[in-house]
Amino acid sequence: MSEEKQQVSRRQFLNYTLTGVGGFMAAGLLAPMLRMAIDPVLQPPSEGEFVNVGLAVEDITTTPQRVDWKIKQVDGWYESEPGRTAWVYKDDNGDIIALSPICTHLGCVVSWEGSEDHPNQFFCPCHDGRYTKDGVNVKGTPPLAPLPTFEQKVENGMLYLGKAIPRKGA
Repeated sequence: MSEEKQQVSRRQFLNYTLTGVGGFMAAGLLAPMLRMAIDPVLQPPSEGEFVNVGLAVEDITTTPQRVDWKIKQVDGWYESEPGRTAWVYKDDNGDIIALSPICTHLGCVVSWEGSEDHPNQFFCPCHDGRYTKDGVNVKGTPPLAPLPTFEQKVENGMLYLGKAIPRKGA
């Protein structure tokens, strides 16, 4: 038996060559798009970072006070500094409480003593939602869950706040 060499015709050679070149070109075009789609998943999460809100612990009272601060945020190549807000006070034990001002009903902004009819409560003007001082929703009003609390820590006498943590409905 003799082995015959199989020859590639000119047509097959051009077909293989063009297919290979086309494949490399397609891979070159798709690789950056694939990288851009997958890259955010591979980035470490930025949640849980604490930000100095510019409030000294000694200035925190038992009456809730509104604290505003900015965070640095990067979305792709766009950098921004959106504002954040919290209601901060000390409870009867001297523990610091930091509540989110976002109503758990429809996302409106609540304010401390925002209604003359309901003193010493957080009030949401959108649908007359109410919360007690500790952020628990008042039964019979629209909110079905308490106000979220912020992660917090104290360093060098200054308050640092992290992300808001939802609480279970009462």
